[in-house]
Amino acid sequence: MGTAGTSTDEIAGERRQLINVAYRLLGSLAESEDAVQEAYARWYALPRSRQDEILSPGAWLTKVTGRICLDVLGSARARRERYVGAWLPEPLPDHAERGHGHGTDPAGQMVLDESVAMALLVVMESMTPAERVAFVLHDVFRYPFAEIADILGRTPAACKQLAASARRRVRVARAPVTAAGQADAVRRVKEAWEAKDIAALVDLLDPAAVMTADGGGMVGTVLRPIEGGARIAQYMVAIADKAPGLQLLERSVNGAPGLVAQRAGAVMTVASFDVADGRVTRIWAVRNPEKLRPWVRDGRVPCGGS
Repeated sequence: MGTAGTSTDEIAGERRQLINVAYRLLGSLAESEDAVQEAYARWYALPRSRQDEILSPGAWLTKVTGRICLDVLGSARARRERYVGAWLPEPLPDHAERGHGHGTDPAGQMVLDESVAMALLVVMESMTPAERVAFVLHDVFRYPFAEIADILGRTPAACKQLAASARRRVRVARAPVTAAGQADAVRRVKEAWEAKDIAALVDLLDPAAVMTADGGGMVGTVLRPIEGGARIAQYMVAIADKAPGLQLLERSVNGAPGLVAQRAGAVMTVASFDVADGRVTRIWAVRNPEKLRPWVRDGRVPCGGS
């Protein structure tokens, strides 16, 4: 039985799933949207007779999207080596906090669960493209290895090994703190940061904490990670000194408690946190304006500055 009678609306209805798959594979909403559009272009380029032969258009679109993402991942490493400073995944706002975008807007279609946690996305950046595809499709979306093998051009057994290797990499990132525990830690960091209290910040940060910032060469920020709680605390207070009027807001970032820094109503920075034993161990601060577009409210565009 083929797809005879499959409507355009039914095909378009797969878009939400495809965007969710692509973002977890690529960590970029813009690249995810491009990948999904390319998958649809390939579907509509098929003769109707070929479309009618395809038992599950959704599975076909997912397979094609996976292959496109695999190609993108293959070239991403070289592109990110040329990126100015550290590259971080694009942060996602909670749906209730979005100021625009519904329907086909990619950020508005994201399912915010533990598989989009910033800590996990960062770890997935260290995987090989094949490991990432095998892990995301099997462990997150429960695709069988036989189908993943068709995407990767490997045997199901080899794909199973790839997923197991990826799983070992992410185990550390999956030592979750409760949402309440993380929210409390983030709130205390916010209060100490606003008070410019270095001693309080040092107490809240793990001595081996690391802060990574992504400005993409478009705004000023540190190009290398800052290591050590004391150094991070000093840097955070220096930022506050240089940016009078900076407002810190507690917001959900990729489904977890985080902070958004605004100045004159424009989003400047979106920060994600990793917390262990009540102390912040990692901070990821995205400042690249192109990655902050989902955070636009009331027509205000992200902007640069101190």
